[in-house]
Amino acid sequence: MFNLKSKNCVSKSAICNLKSAITCCIILLTFTYATCKYSTKDASPIPPEIKTFRVNYLENKARYVNPAITPQVTEKLKQKIIGQTRLRQINSDDAHYDIGGYLTDYSVTTTGISNQNASTNRLNVSFLLIFKNTLDQTKDVEVEVTRNYDFDAKLSFDQAQAQLGNEIIKNLVDEIFNKIFSNW
Repeated sequence: MFNLKSKNCVSKSAICNLKSAITCCIILLTFTYATCKYSTKDASPIPPEIKTFRVNYLENKARYVNPAITPQVTEKLKQKIIGQTRLRQINSDDAHYDIGGYLTDYSVTTTGISNQNASTNRLNVSFLLIFKNTLDQTKDVEVEVTRNYDFDAKLSFDQAQAQLGNEIIKNLVDEIFNKIFSNW
């Protein structure tokens, strides 16, 4: 009788382990084959005939010239297009997408006053994007991208630029990219 109970306990335990293993396999198979595929390789459908792009040197025509901004935006934009689209960069005039533009505004204004002193300043950054689709001129566009960056008025302008520099470049690149590839 003792042996019978022990066999019965083992068989119940074995059945429980088998059920657990089957449940785990079903869950594993469900997550393996029922997945949602998401890719950021192409930001939005780029027509198949579009294969190349060129980013011209983005100029700085603002009254105040920060010499570091436009070279960095130019290079980061190229890197983003290469990394997130299937397009190939070329430097000739026959690129399918021809991207250019210039910084139109890079200025500071006071936005907050406390006890008759400036408490918050705002760095205004505007960029005019000139986009040409050489295969379909109806898609050509000139659009201004503007962003504002608030900073503590206790900071010097140089300190604020150093603090905000990477954010400014990233945001400008993202805005330009989205105007071109996301139809925003």
